[in-house]
Amino acid sequence: MELLSASKAFGGSQRVYRHDSAACACPMSFAIYLPHQAEEGPVPVLWYLSGLTCTHQNVMDKGEYRAAAAANGIAIICPDTSPRGEGVPDEPENWQFGSGAGFYLDATQEPYAKNYRMESYIRDELPELAAKNFPLDMGRQGIFGHSMGGHGAITLALKNPGRYRSVSAFAPITQPSTAGWSRPAFEKYLGPDEAAWRAYDSTLLIADGHRVRELLVDQGSADGFLEEGLRPQLLEVACAAAGIPLQLALREGYDHSYNFVSTFMAQHIAWHAERLFA
Repeated sequence: MELLSASKAFGGSQRVYRHDSAACACPMSFAIYLPHQAEEGPVPVLWYLSGLTCTHQNVMDKGEYRAAAAANGIAIICPDTSPRGEGVPDEPENWQFGSGAGFYLDATQEPYAKNYRMESYIRDELPELAAKNFPLDMGRQGIFGHSMGGHGAITLALKNPGRYRSVSAFAPITQPSTAGWSRPAFEKYLGPDEAAWRAYDSTLLIADGHRVRELLVDQGSADGFLEEGLRPQLLEVACAAAGIPLQLALREGYDHSYNFVSTFMAQHIAWHAERLFA
């Protein structure tokens, strides 16, 4: 790994690294915040998955997570949202596909299958790398994210029972197989057979029998994507049918921005901490 930056914050260390990824067949960058408690021994780890157009940098600059992470003694890892760079297929004019829009899935269609393997990267490669290089208690992992990252967090938790002790989301895309801003990406990454899309759709995974112990979701009522893209009511129906406890909070007047995310970030981290230390 190549250390790109390091800075002290709330007694801990905020760092950014770059490494050659076998899963994505290109260099990948990620951010990690190590609280001061990591100097004494392994600490729990919380994965934060960002949304469309983002890198690890957005939540670093706007997410306001370090004080809460330090107070609770939790490391936070923020991966990038897609492969990038020369030779990686992209559509620069399309913010809903390609660079910054990996949707945390493993593409099966050419020319994307070689690089767009974000599920494998987040599930397998990056945790293995992190476990080897940082004082992390990999038996105590949680996952959360925003928008496309909320979708990724929920689907990863549903498909990997026992891996994550806790999962939450800010304004997740709850049914990407039918949402206008994700359907075209799914078809390009996964092909026209919509049966293959079910593996990356939270509501359909739940319908197919996948489960998490409980779920925390915050959603802004003034979010411009609420009705057509996010539709938390679909997740609410799916969880109710499956008996999954869902704590869904509609936050009056909040939009889709990091002003919303940062407002409730500390609450989410404290909620995860209760479960990670239980």
